[in-house]
Amino acid sequence: MTADSPPIRRLADWDHGRLLDLAADHGTPLYVLDCDRVRENYLRFSAAFPDATVMYAAKAHTGQAVLSTLLDAGADIECAAWGELARAMDAGADPNTLHYTAVNPPDEDLDRAAQLGAENPGLTITAGARDTFDRLEERGYDGRVAVRVNPGIGTGHHEKVATGKDAKFGIPAEHVPEVAADVAERFDLVGVHAHVGSGVLHEDLDDHCRAIERIVEIAQGVDADLEFVDIGGGFGVPYREDDEPLDMQVVGERVREATDDLDARLKLEPGRYVVADAELILTEVNTVKEAPSSTVVGVDASLATMIRPAMFDSYHPIRNITAPDRDPHPVSVGGPCCTSADVFCTDRPVARPERTDVLAIGNAGAYGYELANQFHSQPRPAEIALEGDNSRIVRRRETIEDVTRVER
Repeated sequence: MTADSPPIRRLADWDHGRLLDLAADHGTPLYVLDCDRVRENYLRFSAAFPDATVMYAAKAHTGQAVLSTLLDAGADIECAAWGELARAMDAGADPNTLHYTAVNPPDEDLDRAAQLGAENPGLTITAGARDTFDRLEERGYDGRVAVRVNPGIGTGHHEKVATGKDAKFGIPAEHVPEVAADVAERFDLVGVHAHVGSGVLHEDLDDHCRAIERIVEIAQGVDADLEFVDIGGGFGVPYREDDEPLDMQVVGERVREATDDLDARLKLEPGRYVVADAELILTEVNTVKEAPSSTVVGVDASLATMIRPAMFDSYHPIRNITAPDRDPHPVSVGGPCCTSADVFCTDRPVARPERTDVLAIGNAGAYGYELANQFHSQPRPAEIALEGDNSRIVRRRETIEDVTRVER
């Protein structure tokens, strides 16, 4: 991590000339990933937890450029699905260092994970339901496991990510001692796991730390010599321009206070914090329409490019990088999908866009490309990775033939 690495990277901090060159060379919409920033964010987070194990939660961004950068930086990888395990190994991860934390895993996924664990005894499988442990035993698995617990407390930026109070995730706290005792007789019980929410900033830290204290309390009720307690991730980045970033040294101190009574090793799984501000989307303006209630700006990116605004009502900063010094004008920016949900902002001041201008949509690294889709048979965009002065295509732009290839 460089000494001048800021805790958050705003859209104004990117090299606009370089971005415009990339848009001209590769077309739009275009994802642009800064691998150096991925590394900086991971190292800053790790420095705040020197006595803990920091794993990257792959579900935030499973791109090979991201995974290989983090593996090179010394990160372990936590995976929520078989596909993520496969991608982590493709990027060079030792399967003995991987954690598999599935929710309601399909049979085929569990078959593969159990086989992988049999061949690589260092793999840890986390389960949050009695059924999942029974299904593992049916497959002959008797290796390393962790019990996912539900502390009954959720935190984060949206109710859809407050997993700590969602019955879908984890064993209810009151059942953990009984389930853990049963699991310890059938497997090598090495840990307790929980994840209470996502997008936590300073105003959420008190609630988040109370949830962590509850996880520690639940873990202390387990009659086993636990190797680790995994408190998940959830630490956020400021999406709005006037929100302050987390001071990770303060966060580290608060978490250490909340886990002070813990005998086992602490593990954490940052995802969003590592990749969110390391990637943006470039999109070209194709339509400017004056409507009675607003100025509508049409772009070639859509909810197929990034669905977070439509799915979570998420705020993403937008900047006109062609002409950032024009007078700001309230505009609604939307894409080509035939639904009112395909909108990136409404009546937001942006340097007045004109046709062929390039806009940048920021903080797209976490769950941006991961949730990209092919609605309206739109091919998914290309992705360019920056490393120092170099750039490379890490994901080519799909064609309509790619969209239809699996059809018969």
